[in-house]
Amino acid sequence: MTMNVGRQIAQLRRMTVTQLRQKHLEAFGEPTRSGHKDYLVKRIAWRLQAQGEGDLSERARRRAEQLANDADLRTTAPKVKPDDGHSSTTTTAAVAFDHDPRVPLPGSILTRRYKDRDIVVKVRPKGFEFEGEVYRSLSGVAKAITGTHWNGFHFFSLRQNGVPDE
Repeated sequence: MTMNVGRQIAQLRRMTVTQLRQKHLEAFGEPTRSGHKDYLVKRIAWRLQAQGEGDLSERARRRAEQLANDADLRTTAPKVKPDDGHSSTTTTAAVAFDHDPRVPLPGSILTRRYKDRDIVVKVRPKGFEFEGEVYRSLSGVAKAITGTHWNGFHFFSLRQNGVPDE
């Protein structure tokens, strides 16, 4: 790569997207719809290198054209065949697992010391058990313990992945 092309490529990296789009218009003779800076830099750099050091050889062009002609390219998606009752198909269904990632899995035990008292809460599939009573939310448990509204995740120091803070 010549020094001049190297400098031009370095300048590309410092340009704004608007400037790169203008440079693309100059290099290719047509506007681009892209607003992705890295893509524009790479595309324009390729063009600058091709202009500065020469494009593909005629032999390489012929070979690329030959490969393209031999390629079995599909331009449209395959048609879906109607079910005639003779074909075998497999269907899959997604099973929704409705689990908040902030809450530990059912069966987990949450503990916390609050006002010289050990708080133990068991995570159930549909709620939280504290002292024999099941609550719908951790906030409900925290309110039963403190008498005031608390964010249950904060009260039990749970992070985004349901793991207690150390």
